[in-house]
Amino acid sequence: MELSDIYRPVQEDLTAVQAELKSICQVGNPYLAELLEYSLIGGGKKIRPILALLSAKSYNYNIDTLMPIAMAVELLHLATLMHDDTIDNSAVRWGRPTVNKLWGTEQAVLLGDYLFAQTGELVARTDNLRVIKLLPLTLMIITSGEIAQSQSAFELKQARKNYLHRIASKTAALFVMATESGAILSEAPEEGVEIMREYGHNLGIAFQIVDDILDFIGTEEEMGKPVGSDLSQGTLTLPAMLLLEHYPGKDNPVKQLFHAKDGEKYISQAIEQVRNSPIIEECFEVATDYRNRACRRLEQLPNTEARQSLCELADFIINRRR
Repeated sequence: MELSDIYRPVQEDLTAVQAELKSICQVGNPYLAELLEYSLIGGGKKIRPILALLSAKSYNYNIDTLMPIAMAVELLHLATLMHDDTIDNSAVRWGRPTVNKLWGTEQAVLLGDYLFAQTGELVARTDNLRVIKLLPLTLMIITSGEIAQSQSAFELKQARKNYLHRIASKTAALFVMATESGAILSEAPEEGVEIMREYGHNLGIAFQIVDDILDFIGTEEEMGKPVGSDLSQGTLTLPAMLLLEHYPGKDNPVKQLFHAKDGEKYISQAIEQVRNSPIIEECFEVATDYRNRACRRLEQLPNTEARQSLCELADFIINRRR
């Protein structure tokens, strides 16, 4: 199933969200406008705005109320990616040069800051204190995840629970902000808000695990960035953890890479070894478990087309490149 089929219940409003996102490029400073336009036409599947809209569709759905949060979660996502690319000195994102590659570190950091500020302004437009509080909370969680990842770079001794906590912070937190805000703004009962919070958390973890799998089995054309990017940054993801568990000897390429903190050949060896082992299927099984956790309570929501779309979105995320 195509993503466009899944978000059909909110297709018209998603188009409106995308049009409104483009409108933020209309600023008095032509240079800033150029930077904003470049960042907004980058790519991505707009999954976070889709989540915000679908999460609200089962209750009192009003696009005027939801528009600011749907825009905000996408801009917050872009801002975090921009800072990530700058910290990692990444040259490519979505198959094209990053902002820091084209305009330099200073401009990338400042543009990311501008997008964070724009996100805050949009969230304030909801006039909902509970939703407004979610933004700083989400930012603190995401930042703590980034700090944890930075501190553990090239560190071999990491438990799986540390990995799951890290991806819950870095990725799932923004999914939760989208789903929880959508439910709150649609005046869902507290149980409905909790169901959507749980859905966003588990879906976000499943999404990141699949992303980590694709870093080993995907292609640069598919991913829009070099394969093995996480390993090159010293980031230990689930496939690399399982490679260490299955092959604990000194000649393990991940061990050699992390000790040397350099070596393209070790990255290539690790990728090849993971691809030619049961590790990929094991990782998909873990991701599927989180997909199942995400969907297990959705049947308690009103029986709408949007509820079905939430299930289908979880399946879509799991089945990328499987």
